[in-house]
Amino acid sequence: MLCIASGTVSAQKNIKDVSSKAFEIGKIITVKSDILKENRTLNIYFPEGYDTSDKKYPVIYLLDGSANEDFIHIAGLVQFQSFSWLDIIPESIVVGIANIDRKRDFTYPSNSELDNKELPTSGGSEKFIQFLRDELQPYMASNFKISEVKTIIGQSLGGLLASEIVLKQPSLFDNYLIVSPSTWWDDESLLKMKPTEVKKPINIFVAVGTEGPLMQTGATKLYYNLLQAHGEKNKVTFKFLENLNHGDTLHLAAYLGLETFFKK
Repeated sequence: MLCIASGTVSAQKNIKDVSSKAFEIGKIITVKSDILKENRTLNIYFPEGYDTSDKKYPVIYLLDGSANEDFIHIAGLVQFQSFSWLDIIPESIVVGIANIDRKRDFTYPSNSELDNKELPTSGGSEKFIQFLRDELQPYMASNFKISEVKTIIGQSLGGLLASEIVLKQPSLFDNYLIVSPSTWWDDESLLKMKPTEVKKPINIFVAVGTEGPLMQTGATKLYYNLLQAHGEKNKVTFKFLENLNHGDTLHLAAYLGLETFFKK
């Protein structure tokens, strides 16, 4: 036993680096937003061969897209689903929007004293949506090889923001992947909003895990509201992920949602 262990250690000592370089999957870009009056970090994943390709790529905009949040695992998921031998979704660019104050950016003003006490910086979603529409989307169109197909992914408060967009400005994206939306915000006023009529086809995917009656009922009501408003002409899908919770619902929901949007 001692001889085997010694031989293993000796072999490990003889291993030497042949070469070393950084492992990169995209770019980290800082942009200046005049609307938000601050700089914002974008983590952008590009498919393999992007630099030499003549193709135009769909764009997936990821809320909570910081490197230590959801960017890495969602970018890996998109790479996996777009492998040529799977071909579940087309090769796509992922734009992870890093957070500065998600409680501010993802919420509209609330009349609830409790909401305002617990999230004192809240209420800035109108400006953040304007940033997405008037600055970020034009920036991507001007600087990268992108197609017209745009998807947004949001969970929790990010799901609240994605829901607000699809209710108020549905033409801003083609695909809405809404996971565990915080419909409890402002005493569930989101569930009373009248959806704006869509001017182009959109796809909506709502998912929730086993996250308690408030979250589950809110997500279900949102789905039925969107189904009644858009289901006749658009694809509206609901998925209950009963074996998952608020912490781990996003990954599987993103897989199923993207598959639903792009399934051939």
